[in-house]
Amino acid sequence: MQGVQEQIEELQTKLAFQELTVEELNQEVIKLNQLVAHQQHQIQLLIGKLQAIEPSNMATQAEETPPPHY
Repeated sequence: MQGVQEQIEELQTKLAFQELTVEELNQEVIKLNQLVAHQQHQIQLLIGKLQAIEPSNMATQAEETPPPHY
């Protein structure tokens, strides 16, 4: 009977440790998701600024000259 009780206590201890570990990992995932969202927002701002200050190097269809064989 003593062995069974020790096994139950050991399992309870392991379960409590795993629950704590899962919660800590969950908090880290939340932090990383927030960081990624912030970085995506910053990238979008940079893209917008770059598009506003730098004209496109690609010619529009109207600006394209036909190839010489036409």
